[in-house]
Amino acid sequence: MPTERRPQHRRRALTAATAVAALGLAGALTAALPGHAHADDAGIQNAGFESGTLSPWSCDGSTGSVASGAHTGSYALHATPTASDTAQCAQTVAVQPRTTYTLAAWVQGSYAYLGASGTGGTDPSTWTSGSGSGWQQLSTTFTTGASTSSVSVYVHGWYGQGAYAADDFTLATGTGGTPTPTPTPTPTPTPVPPSVPVHVAPYVDMGAWPTPTLSDLSSGGGLKDFTLAFVTSVGCKASWFNAYDPRTAWGKDQIDAVRAAGGDVKISFGGESGIELAQACTDVTSLFNEYNAVVDAYDLSYVDFDIEGAAVADQASVDRRSQAIAMLQKAHPGLKVSLTLPVLPEGLTSDGINVVKSAINAGVDIDLVNVMAMDYYRSGVDYGTAATQAAQATHDQLAALYPDRTDAQLWSMVGVTPMIGQNDDGNVFSLDDARQLVSFAQSKHLGMLAFWEETRDANACTGALYKCTDVTQNPYDFSKIFAQYTG
Repeated sequence: MPTERRPQHRRRALTAATAVAALGLAGALTAALPGHAHADDAGIQNAGFESGTLSPWSCDGSTGSVASGAHTGSYALHATPTASDTAQCAQTVAVQPRTTYTLAAWVQGSYAYLGASGTGGTDPSTWTSGSGSGWQQLSTTFTTGASTSSVSVYVHGWYGQGAYAADDFTLATGTGGTPTPTPTPTPTPTPVPPSVPVHVAPYVDMGAWPTPTLSDLSSGGGLKDFTLAFVTSVGCKASWFNAYDPRTAWGKDQIDAVRAAGGDVKISFGGESGIELAQACTDVTSLFNEYNAVVDAYDLSYVDFDIEGAAVADQASVDRRSQAIAMLQKAHPGLKVSLTLPVLPEGLTSDGINVVKSAINAGVDIDLVNVMAMDYYRSGVDYGTAATQAAQATHDQLAALYPDRTDAQLWSMVGVTPMIGQNDDGNVFSLDDARQLVSFAQSKHLGMLAFWEETRDANACTGALYKCTDVTQNPYDFSKIFAQYTG
């Protein structure tokens, strides 16, 4: 994606208060359990709901109540999510710093979640599968930070997935001293939330200033899904464009709003600027930990890896990334992975093909190979025709890599991402080109369409290409054309 889209100096004006206000952290309360807690801890109160009341638990709105139908005893927590609320219930409790805790509860229902936030480390969560039958015990572990004195323990369901119940919470730890060491991660499978079909997901430069408001972009252009760019690295640590730590769930309030409206997001790692994590992390386990932290923080069903520039030809980081993605999918069964790669009208470059082969050899289940149909630096290129040629050529290359797949399956693996309006090479992807690409995609049933970049379409201006298309259009004209693609 083009370099000038993300001027980093614009971020310096943000204050700490602005950053905190942008956080979409679940406003949970916190907990630790009687009989199992550290001697100085407050303990989970009403852990089995045998008081017959909620207190001191707090539930979103009026979504939760205490009723019969328990795992043990007479009562349990019962709550019903809506299309716009997960029916989260939570409680606050004191904990000890630098101490490892194991949180457990018995739950019943499809996609019932158990987790903790504000731990001062990696906030954990786990959830049931979609079966929902019978009581199941969920368990997850976390270690508190050096100054952590309270954490947030919560339970919730998932949008539109029906009622859930919870009972018999425990939060167990040792008696102090040296914290339990964190082992080298062996991924424990935790299914991702149910995904919604994503047919069109334009990139949104989350590093633009002011920070884009996804709900405004959605209502303006008629699109419900987005690809959020970019998570890069500060050392071997995930970072939103070198400014915010994804572990704080920066921007999750916006993602929650997209999901509440029936859409979803991909988060994209990499891009042309900055250092991609696979280049910054020198071992597979460390790289997996960073990818995994982002998936956990945002409950992701989709991840995208935008591999370009020097990264696409760096064999060591290519193989390291492939192995880490394979670990990530084992840790999160059902997680959909897209590889976004440079392309020519003749198809993927040799480096791009090598990236796909590396992922296949590592055991990655590739959902989508998304080609950047832009910036060819060839005179007189018709970018609409070139985009369809690139899609056809990529399809043919995938046929050689996946000889057992049908033609329809291969097309479903192809995504196309042009740069709307004027490209860096001076050529233009026009509104007519967009119509041509959408018509082609509909005839072949491509896996996805996207474009760079949504706020350029919203601004509909002339000027610097990181914020303007430099073509004659009304705001969101491109989005409205792409929105006609139905898969």
